[in-house]
Amino acid sequence: MSEWVKIGAIEVADGAVIAAIAGGLDLALCRVDGVLHAIADRCSHAEARLSEGRLRRGCLVCPRHGTGFDVRDGTHQGPPAIVGVASYEVVEDESGVRVNITPR
Repeated sequence: MSEWVKIGAIEVADGAVIAAIAGGLDLALCRVDGVLHAIADRCSHAEARLSEGRLRRGCLVCPRHGTGFDVRDGTHQGPPAIVGVASYEVVEDESGVRVNITPR
């Protein structure tokens, strides 16, 4: 079952990351190659805020220990994390940004 939550009109430049809240969930929203993605905003290893990290080759890199998380599906790209983070479907239209807060 899907639960879509409107975040509103936000601007995320290509290559940028911002923190957002949708339905009580902390999210990291990032735009890569023109596509907006949403993943959980907490590293699965150290609980660091991923929205404070940087994007590198389609991965959001944890600012604490450097694990990369693929912004398309939340999979981790190596240690020290041993599991990925939740990823969420995003829709952008004239009314703004909506996120399906049911994890993929």
